[in-house]
Amino acid sequence: MNFILDYYNYWIVVLLMMMGFYIVISANNLVKQIVGLNIFQTSVFMLYISMGKVNGGTAPILVDGVTQYSNPLPHVLILTAIVVGVATTAVGLSLVIRIKRAYGTVEENEFGKKDDAL
Repeated sequence: MNFILDYYNYWIVVLLMMMGFYIVISANNLVKQIVGLNIFQTSVFMLYISMGKVNGGTAPILVDGVTQYSNPLPHVLILTAIVVGVATTAVGLSLVIRIKRAYGTVEENEFGKKDDAL
């Protein structure tokens, strides 16, 4: 039981990752798939931030008496990944709008049938 409580943040990451993956695989709606990708992506962000934290560590600013520092690199990389994720979501949603205009639906199986009919 102590193992579960000590690593609760990793359990949350795994839960969110599996939820996002399931939504991407099971949903036919393109908007739901993008939401599932965002949930999956957020779980990866949480994983990297959790791994970058050092217990008892402080910010990497040189002061007297501090010997243990947290690594700032994972946090900086996640900031970059958040910006890329927002841009990717915007492109995905703009593609969904174009698909809706072209086919009249955002259901993946519906516009697949319309393509087969042509």
